[in-house]
Amino acid sequence: MEILSFFAAVSHPMSSPDLSPSGPETARLLIVEDDPDVGTGLEDFFSVKGYSVKRVTDGEGTVHEMTALPPYDVILLDIMLPDKDGFEVLREVRKSGVDSPVIMLTAKSESKHKLRGFDLGVDDYVTKPFNAEELDARVRAALQRSHDQDDPEEVGDVYSFDNYTVGFTTETATKDDDEIAFTDLEFDIPEYFINHRGRTVSRKQLLRDVWGISGDITTRTIDRHVASLRKKIEPDPDDPIYIQTVYGVGYKFVE
Repeated sequence: MEILSFFAAVSHPMSSPDLSPSGPETARLLIVEDDPDVGTGLEDFFSVKGYSVKRVTDGEGTVHEMTALPPYDVILLDIMLPDKDGFEVLREVRKSGVDSPVIMLTAKSESKHKLRGFDLGVDDYVTKPFNAEELDARVRAALQRSHDQDDPEEVGDVYSFDNYTVGFTTETATKDDDEIAFTDLEFDIPEYFINHRGRTVSRKQLLRDVWGISGDITTRTIDRHVASLRKKIEPDPDDPIYIQTVYGVGYKFVE
């Protein structure tokens, strides 16, 4: 069914067995669509499917929602929005460290637009008009891929790299069997880095996930804590090999 043809079915969900609640009950879905008919139809459709749905109609509101806690599990993002288009929104939130899967909805079918979206971090691309059930299948696939990525190889209770050993349950770390003195926050940061090893994490992402602070906050506090951490674990803090700086974005832990 095309996007404009399923509104009646959504209005009377009991009349359509295909629209019974079947989506992941805990999945939070953000719908970014300024067209009232399309937006309302999507909101009703995915609510009936079992998702926890929030809808936004403008770019600034989308940036606020996408960078707030807790993070959304999937975002359906329209390109044509008032005040800030979907490309601008995506560029801004990806730079802020938001890694939620994004499915871009657009009437633009040209390859250059799709390539631009993928370059900015789009996970999937759907051109209007689209089939609602197919869109639901794409949302489920994005959820599954995100779950697989967020579930890296378990590090267990103890993680070792080079001559360092980190104990997560005991919140201790040693270098050549000599204990390294960490404050609670200093320990939380390397734990987060290790759990996201090999991946770039932004300062805002650290503030959001480690400290529970979200929104448009500019602070150098993270840099100071990282500098203190480097002094304790890097052979040369001025030329770090484990906690590398990704200029303009944040940091990356590399063994």
